[in-house]
Amino acid sequence: MAKGAQQNREHLAAVQLLGKTVSKRAGFRCEWCEGDQELRLWEYQPDQEPTEENLALLCQSCRELVGVKNPDPRRLRSLRNALWSQVPAIAEGAAVVLARCKEPWVREAIEESFIDQGLKDRLL
Repeated sequence: MAKGAQQNREHLAAVQLLGKTVSKRAGFRCEWCEGDQELRLWEYQPDQEPTEENLALLCQSCRELVGVKNPDPRRLRSLRNALWSQVPAIAEGAAVVLARCKEPWVREAIEESFIDQGLKDRLL
């Protein structure tokens, strides 16, 4: 078996071990928009060791937003509250998605949030 494949399996197993804890933290709702449909774990920084701070429970709609280059601002409004989370996967992950939108309210929301100043500087 290839070394990379084994490492990937171990990584995924470590993520799954944290699933119950993250789901309970989230109240079994999406940690970005509070939806409750098709919830799954999402890794904010998948190249790092899985931790509760690096994982968020997201719905299908929010997971799709992660890959969209020019998201519809109307879909993003529900992510604003996520910027106030103390969990990096929630607040910083949402900020990265929001920053792709050039609406003035997005910039203001990110500037007012408690996310790391270095990340704010990179995003804005």
